[in-house]
Amino acid sequence: MSEKKEPGVLQGFKAFLMRGNVIDLAVAVVIGAAFTNVVNSVVKGIINPLVGAIGTKNLDSYSSCLKGPCDVAADGTVRSGVPIMWGSVLGATLSFLITAAVVYFLMVLPMAKYLARQQARREARLGTKEVVEVTELEVLKEIRDALVAQRGPGRTES
Repeated sequence: MSEKKEPGVLQGFKAFLMRGNVIDLAVAVVIGAAFTNVVNSVVKGIINPLVGAIGTKNLDSYSSCLKGPCDVAADGTVRSGVPIMWGSVLGATLSFLITAAVVYFLMVLPMAKYLARQQARREARLGTKEVVEVTELEVLKEIRDALVAQRGPGRTES
């Protein structure tokens, strides 16, 4: 009896790396890391000053005290009380919303429109092909009917 050899660990790893999904994922991670810097710059350079027009420019300084008088040192260490740092959550939320909006409007939406156009073209080509096939079938039926008519009504096939 011959036994099938299972692929080795290195061969399986090589097959895993050669899949297109892994390369696409790696590219997405690199682009995402670079894009994070752009979004952070937009938040720090545009959003924070706009928020600063009604308060401070640094969103991280917005906080509320949950228990007792809060005393936070300049380096961020809490001396007393329980501060809730909701400003940093707001900044992270704004960063997320900006990132999601840019990804949707500059990447997802155009790609969806492109894929829809490609699908419409593909369907149009298939529709044309079906029309041609139906037309050929109709022509063949007409030829058959014409041949039957030429034979005459009394002749039968043997």
